[in-house]
Amino acid sequence: MITDEQLLTQMAKGDQAAFEAFVHRYHAPIHQYIERLVKDSKKAEDLVQETFIRLIKQLQSKQIPQYPKAWLYRVASNLCKDYWRSAYYRSETTPKEELPISEDEGPSVVEIFERQETRQEVLTSLKQLPDIQQQIVILRFYQDLKLKEIADILDIPLGTVKSSLFHALKKLKDLLVQQKEVEYDEGTRSRVISTRR
Repeated sequence: MITDEQLLTQMAKGDQAAFEAFVHRYHAPIHQYIERLVKDSKKAEDLVQETFIRLIKQLQSKQIPQYPKAWLYRVASNLCKDYWRSAYYRSETTPKEELPISEDEGPSVVEIFERQETRQEVLTSLKQLPDIQQQIVILRFYQDLKLKEIADILDIPLGTVKSSLFHALKKLKDLLVQQKEVEYDEGTRSRVISTRR
């Protein structure tokens, strides 16, 4: 299979087929990544288009990214940060609260993920994490990127990625456990009410 670097080299020479092949390769994963961060499919598509526009501009300036995949995700990540900082985003969302970290023993976050009835429940819990932790979790578990790749994409030290992921998973585990406990309590109450009738 032709490499990303080869496609970009051909794109820099004006090869339309190479551009279409590169977009076909990365449009879906980049859109998926952005949509999980901005929670808006239409806005995500706008940001995907802007990501590829910036790639074209980069190539037009005769600068071919050394690591195309990491470069693409970094641009997408920065566009999401710009979106979060925008007046529109601030007017449409409420600040996230920091949640306490639980030190209790119990099932791993992976096991809890597997127990979720729908992916939406997981995404709902993800929304309650700080933005940087959301990005790291999504890149690691949804985009299946290595920690070094994530560090390059977010332009932060590898150690920061590791510690942020550790704290994110602990918080996420607590959130998912709390969610299941609430669902269990509600189910128990509804059964008690129904037996009293």
